[in-house]
Amino acid sequence: MVLAAGCGGPQPMLRDAGKGVAELRAMLADPDPEVQARGAFGLSRHGAEAKDAVPELAALLKSPAALVRQNAALALGAVGPEARSVVPALTEALKDSEWAVRRQAALALGAVGADARPAVPALRKLESDPQKTVRDAAKQAREKIGG
Repeated sequence: MVLAAGCGGPQPMLRDAGKGVAELRAMLADPDPEVQARGAFGLSRHGAEAKDAVPELAALLKSPAALVRQNAALALGAVGPEARSVVPALTEALKDSEWAVRRQAALALGAVGADARPAVPALRKLESDPQKTVRDAAKQAREKIGG
């Protein structure tokens, strides 16, 4: 199984490392959540090059699989400011039941930068999150956003 960055433990070998954006983007539509998670993780390694996949990645923030949601947020963060259109979806992901998803959503909002300013109130609510890594990510995001 593919792990998202920052989830602890050693990263497994990426079997999709040589795939391009188009191939990885196609994986997002696969019915298998593991394939979707691998596709999103692979796209996170392409940064802003993956900007055309932003709508599909945003849709995956609603996946029933936590790893898919986490990796989608990771990839959106890697896209950076070009993911500004999904600030509302990332803001909603700050309420996710899984701490790793909340953390990645916060980091993604920080990577979007000043255009994520509408998310600052939701990021402030994470100051009382039970997970320190989530609290730290929210603080870091607010600093990057300027709020």
